[in-house]
Amino acid sequence: MADRVYLDHNATAPLRPEARAAMGAAMDLVGNPSSVHAEGRAAKGMMERARAEILTALGAEDCDLVFVSGATEGAALACAGQDLHCAPVEHDAITAWCQSDLPVDACGAVHVADPGHTALQSANSETGVLQDLPEGLALVDLTQSFGKMPVAFSWTGARVGLVSAHKIGGPKGIGAIVMRRGTDLAAQIKGGGQEMGWRSGTENLLGISGFAAAATAAQRDLEAGRWERVAEIRNILETSLHSGASETIFVGKETARLANTVCAVSPGWKGETQVMQMDLAGYAVSAGSACSSGKVKPSRVLRAMGFDENDAACALRVSIGLETTEEDVLRFSEAWLKARNRHMARAA
Repeated sequence: MADRVYLDHNATAPLRPEARAAMGAAMDLVGNPSSVHAEGRAAKGMMERARAEILTALGAEDCDLVFVSGATEGAALACAGQDLHCAPVEHDAITAWCQSDLPVDACGAVHVADPGHTALQSANSETGVLQDLPEGLALVDLTQSFGKMPVAFSWTGARVGLVSAHKIGGPKGIGAIVMRRGTDLAAQIKGGGQEMGWRSGTENLLGISGFAAAATAAQRDLEAGRWERVAEIRNILETSLHSGASETIFVGKETARLANTVCAVSPGWKGETQVMQMDLAGYAVSAGSACSSGKVKPSRVLRAMGFDENDAACALRVSIGLETTEEDVLRFSEAWLKARNRHMARAA
């Protein structure tokens, strides 16, 4: 496993050392945050400090933040009982609750007619394409953009936003919903009334602590300009792939997108086959969203952008991170081109 290269950061990012250290400290606290004794108050204090740190990183200090198990649960809390519309390029966690009927153009841009009844992602997990966010959105999904580009919830003008820790180097199984004060949502998990009554159940203090540490570290890296180098490495990868396979289509290349994301369509070579062959070669990549990449079917995101069924089934997503090197992507490109040439020779 030591020689493997991880190129699937949009699915989940490696745990940051800052998050690991924070979780270790949380393990030493025995108290329940809802208990009133000294041990409980210590746990509560750690949790509230973490909440404040995440709100600061989100640019949402004057908003409420509710801890949930991840963006999928957050979507359920935000969307249940609401009459919301979205586009078919949204994550399954959103399309499961909304009418997926908003039009999408060939560049992946969503046309929004009624922001107050719309759920819209800021960045697409498969293509990296960024959306222009109209003022007054009912919900903005910040899961992929938070920590990878400058973003503040207050800038969006939305009522509700979603984030998930493991996309920014925090632990899996913890996320948050951030909302303007006064927002009315229907609790989906009822019980002891934790999280201001919106999400009952004893809070995941280990996950919360790791989330806050990762959010703070992610903002520090953004301010240091580290993602500019990520974009350079992404461009080196695309140039290398194109030099050996000029018919490859790089989705979103002509529009604004995340610095780390390559969505490459190689006509005639199924995405799941590419994933398996690259896995055997030592590279972790995907054929789309991690929540659906195990399903052998064309990408509905690419279908919504106008790709036909055959080409939409031939997409590969490479998503790099802060520690990905130029050598990593050039080695991957070499392995991918070799595998592609073998496939094309057999298909001829």
